[in-house]
Amino acid sequence: MTALAAGAAPAAVDPRRRPAALRWAPAVAAYAAVVAVLLAAGTPAAAIVRWTAYASLAVLLPGTLVFRALRRRPHTLVEDLAMGAAVGLVLELVAWAAFTAAGLPGRLWLWPLAVVAPFAVAPRLRRHWRVRHPTVVPAGWAWSLAGVVVGFTLYLYGSFLAVNPVLPTDEGQAQYIDLAFQLSIAGAATHQVPPGVPQVAGEPLHYHWFGFAHLAATSLVSGVDLPTVLFRLAVPALCALAAVLVAVVGWRITGRPYAGVVAAALLFTVGEFGFENGWRQLFGSQATFIVWGSPSMTYSWVLLLPLIAALGEIVGRAHGVTVPALGRGAWPLAVLFLAASTGAKASTLPVVLAALGLTAAATLLVRRRLPRGVLIAAGLALAAQFFATAVLFAFESHGVVLDPFSGLRPYIPTDRPAGVTGLFWVLVVLAFLLNLQLRVAGALALLRLPEPVQVFLLGGALAGPAIYLLVGHPGSSNQYFTRTGFAFGVLLSAWGWAEVADRAALSARGRWLLGTGTAGFAVLLTAVQLDSAISTPAVPAYAPVLPLLRWAAVLAVPALLAALCWPALVGRWPGLAGRGGLVLLTAVLTAGAPGLVLDAAATRVYPNGGAYPVVAMPASRVEAARWVRAHSAPDDVLATNVHCREVVDGWCDARSFWLSGYAERSVLVEGWAFAPRMVGRQDGPYAPFWDAGRQRANDSAFTAPTAAGLAALRDWYGVRWLVVDRLVGAESPTLRTLADLRYENGRTAVYRLR
Repeated sequence: MTALAAGAAPAAVDPRRRPAALRWAPAVAAYAAVVAVLLAAGTPAAAIVRWTAYASLAVLLPGTLVFRALRRRPHTLVEDLAMGAAVGLVLELVAWAAFTAAGLPGRLWLWPLAVVAPFAVAPRLRRHWRVRHPTVVPAGWAWSLAGVVVGFTLYLYGSFLAVNPVLPTDEGQAQYIDLAFQLSIAGAATHQVPPGVPQVAGEPLHYHWFGFAHLAATSLVSGVDLPTVLFRLAVPALCALAAVLVAVVGWRITGRPYAGVVAAALLFTVGEFGFENGWRQLFGSQATFIVWGSPSMTYSWVLLLPLIAALGEIVGRAHGVTVPALGRGAWPLAVLFLAASTGAKASTLPVVLAALGLTAAATLLVRRRLPRGVLIAAGLALAAQFFATAVLFAFESHGVVLDPFSGLRPYIPTDRPAGVTGLFWVLVVLAFLLNLQLRVAGALALLRLPEPVQVFLLGGALAGPAIYLLVGHPGSSNQYFTRTGFAFGVLLSAWGWAEVADRAALSARGRWLLGTGTAGFAVLLTAVQLDSAISTPAVPAYAPVLPLLRWAAVLAVPALLAALCWPALVGRWPGLAGRGGLVLLTAVLTAGAPGLVLDAAATRVYPNGGAYPVVAMPASRVEAARWVRAHSAPDDVLATNVHCREVVDGWCDARSFWLSGYAERSVLVEGWAFAPRMVGRQDGPYAPFWDAGRQRANDSAFTAPTAAGLAALRDWYGVRWLVVDRLVGAESPTLRTLADLRYENGRTAVYRLR
């Protein structure tokens, strides 16, 4: 990232002076590389073509037109397209809700006409089709950003795409446990608004489901099969869009183009510091695993980043920034992205509110007045949070409770003297900061009289980990607050790095030397850590943080030696004078570079989600579910005899989601562990189902079917199909006389109720 000229001016270069082929080369090369990776992962070429047409015509085109109508003056084409894509996703969500509620999800492909037609007819809107952008992006900026996108896509190939087939190919297939659940919500969203809990027909889904509505809309508009959307197209596309948005928002807020690219690299190239293959879940987290393990996190970033741009302008633009202001359009953009963030990820709005609150408090303290714009923005964010809490989540906590330092407590031994325990607390807190916050170290360069927008970014960067430390969750979902804070933190850190680089004023040769040295340092760290053994021995509670602290100590030695020798080095090479701080900060920010490589490499030992819970996903089960999808109506309800991922000491681990996921239909009772009313219970996924009568009626249909019982399932619960896994329990022979056997493959059978 540091081969870039931090202080290079963006600026007024006529785009026509550079040949069109050269201007578009970075984008074309990045797209071609991503397509090549998708093809290598077995993605059908036709699906890529369909998705490209969908993204271009049903997201990018309408969104860009609306963004151009809202912002005051153009800046760069890439900003129009990136911000326009985010706006398009918000508009898509509204259109999806309208068409699905009207019972016309199959006509969703028509929605862009509602935007395109007015822009084609109205004279005042037609001018937004052709816009002359006064600023052309520097070639280094464009190629560096393309490198970030391609590099992260390669990481996705190694960690996700290559090890997770779209459809299971054999009976031994394993899959990260959440993926089928996510597929089931997207499947429900293809015909329900709002979607219900797919595993328990009729149960409301009080959850952040907007990202899964996006997956459903993608499939409905493009015609690409939903599993292909989830397992191949959506994750790389959302990550690429988020990377571009980080870069354009960083440029807009700081006024420095390369600060944006550095921020993109910090979010999508640098992983967690001290990541070793034996310990993959420090503090409930791991490298950047979360982008495919929880696509809603990436979807929320895509909405949060332009929200930061809009709120950053409302808070107050930094002095000396020459990027054209959004103007009054910042307000409608803020409203749009706040509204969409309500159901994108539950962690977004609390962090935004905290950032606005800190900004208001700091302004009051320094300037002795309350900033009106910040207060209005905070009021809008508070209203959005109330809507999310009351309407979308129905005041469900989803297991999040006030439990300070619960994320750190597992690493603290409980059998030591008080003084020793206190020392462990200090070391674990240090490990937490090094592991998750080292990439934010550049923010330290901005602590001298920060401007309001920097305080706003600092508020978000602090609020994320602070909320994580304040609350607890049995499944470590409080880590998402930290992830949300990253969006603020990397922007602030890159801004600080750019300030330090500006003061260093490197020559072209100096920039190349710094960049080459940084790349070499990253490769060396990666090679050394790749050589580490992959093991998880039985060890004390604090053992997982020891490798991280060891790495910090090892790296601190050459840093200290370099600092002591720096005066002598400056005497030998005067060009180093005033550049030591830049070298040190660059090394610190690069220290997490091995994270993504190690995460992808770990799939050699821990495939399909690694050390995280996996579930068996036999091909025969998926074949049966896909048959049901092809031969049933969207509102048909299924029943199955499979409820458990596994049975432990007689207790059912009720995390079975394969049928609702791949059939894209509601199931009367499948696995109920992720239903909102069950999340956070002390007995976890082993809690019994809350409606014993419904479960008895369901199970009796397979073990002791009667005509009256099946009729009750059909007429009372709306069940139309019975899906049985004979390895779990063979159906009663009587069932063949009461229902029609329509499909079987040896392991599974599908009956239709008469």
